Amino acid sequence: MDSMTGFKNKLMQLLFGFKRELDENDTDSMGTMYKKVLTIAWPAALEGLLMTLMNSFDTMMVGTLGSAAIASVGLCAQPRMIMLLVAQSLCTGTTAVVARRKGAGNHEAALSCMKQSLVVITGIGVLMTIFGYLLAEPLLRLAGAADDTIENGVIYFRIISMAFIPNCWTLCICAAMRGIGKTRITMVVNMTANIVNVFLNYCLIGGHFGFPAWGVRGAAIATAVGTCTGSVVAIIVVMKKGGYLSLRPFTRFKFDKYTLKSLVTVGSGTIAESVFMRIGFLLNGKLIAGISTAAYATTQIVQQVSALTFTLGDGVSSACTSLVGQSLGANMKNKAKSYVKVGQRISIFMSIGIMLFAFFGRNWLPTLFTDEPDIIHAASICFIVLLIGIYPQNQRVMVAGCLRGAGDVRYVALVSLVSVAILRPLTTWFFCYPMASWFPALMLGYIGSWISFDVDALVRAAMLRHRINKGEWVNIRL
Repeated sequence: MDSMTGFKNKLMQLLFGFKRELDENDTDSMGTMYKKVLTIAWPAALEGLLMTLMNSFDTMMVGTLGSAAIASVGLCAQPRMIMLLVAQSLCTGTTAVVARRKGAGNHEAALSCMKQSLVVITGIGVLMTIFGYLLAEPLLRLAGAADDTIENGVIYFRIISMAFIPNCWTLCICAAMRGIGKTRITMVVNMTANIVNVFLNYCLIGGHFGFPAWGVRGAAIATAVGTCTGSVVAIIVVMKKGGYLSLRPFTRFKFDKYTLKSLVTVGSGTIAESVFMRIGFLLNGKLIAGISTAAYATTQIVQQVSALTFTLGDGVSSACTSLVGQSLGANMKNKAKSYVKVGQRISIFMSIGIMLFAFFGRNWLPTLFTDEPDIIHAASICFIVLLIGIYPQNQRVMVAGCLRGAGDVRYVALVSLVSVAILRPLTTWFFCYPMASWFPALMLGYIGSWISFDVDALVRAAMLRHRINKGEWVNIRL
């Protein structure tokens, strides 16, 4: 028995152990650190997984209307993210600053940060709603919408734009909750929104339970109602008494320069990162849409599984953002570095699981979305190419979360500029156009974008690892 116990201990040390330096007053064991990361990560990871599945169900239901409908809804994704990038950037700052204040034991400053963020983001939401409704068609044209997708795309985008304000409120409240490690709350909020969305999709796309069959219009209404529902749940959470971040109506409120400066410091870098990423993804999507509607629909199907890499990895990333921020707020720099190592080891095993799922499901997963044989065949090949980028993608998501928690957002933005905005569109163009014409038998029009995905994942992971290893990020003040 003793020999077996010794073997298990050695195995656990080999798989999960690492050397760490202790800060003064740091009494957490390595096991405690793993427990803290997993406690915060699993609700965020489950939230990401279930939301990805819900989005997949959404795509499946829209897919019953044909590949053009899939492409119409898919083309709205990048313009929508462009509209949301300022709000999301502010929320990244909210997470980082709230985590720092909690780590420093300053409860009032953490609550004040959320209040100020909510006021600012409401104004952003108003502008987004106006611009989203008025500029729907030019935004979709920019994204690569063709004549067979533009009409439904405009209908879909204008309807979901009407829910931008409650969407912003949800983003802000959930960002603050992630900063204090309350990812279960964000899971409940977002899952409620998605369950309502999927149920109404079933009712309104095909016409069930006595509802009209509104097709793409019905999908948009379902998305907007689901978004508003999630916002109501989030507001109820922060209005409850006794919570760490509990809002009381009609209490005194004022902006303070110190908090706003910290939000701007993180938010401005995150805006730059988001702009570079959206430009890259927009160009990438436009290039794929330019090949054919079938190629774009295939990409949308494979992205449903590739999103697992991001959403599950984002669970660990959320935990590391919170715990790294709290550690630096408490002036425990070595502990912040240790949380990076914990996240790296968890990401390895998560990546292995996703790779096995993608490999063994490569032939039947596409059949959940479409019954067109050519798209099913192309998607199954794309899944093989996707496998190469899963591990570096997971690593870069987690490491980027650690750097954001430290406030090192400018470097993360630089990485996005180099790899996402420049390298990825160039490699997509190269493989999907010149190479595809030179070697038509290789189906590069379909798989070229996933070769580009692998290159992007490898480059970003390498650049972010270099930054982490230098260690300068622990000295950033917020």
